[in-house]
Amino acid sequence: MNKLLKVRCPNCKTSFSYYESEFRPFCSERCKMIDLGHWFEESYKVPLKEHVELTKESDEYEDDENFQENNEESDNEH
Repeated sequence: MNKLLKVRCPNCKTSFSYYESEFRPFCSERCKMIDLGHWFEESYKVPLKEHVELTKESDEYEDDENFQENNEESDNEH
């Protein structure tokens, strides 16, 4: 039983039969090697979230500060 699934190559956008390609998810060795080259050149990058600094006005900072104060008080009681 042959499965038929037509997909587009992520590199060249050519339509091909997914299960018949030995280079899947690419249509050919050429497209596979082009993608590998991008990885080696570090062309692909994962986007980073901006670093948000906590300020005294921030609820998270205040909660953390209260937590530390409560722990210090409980430590002094023992």
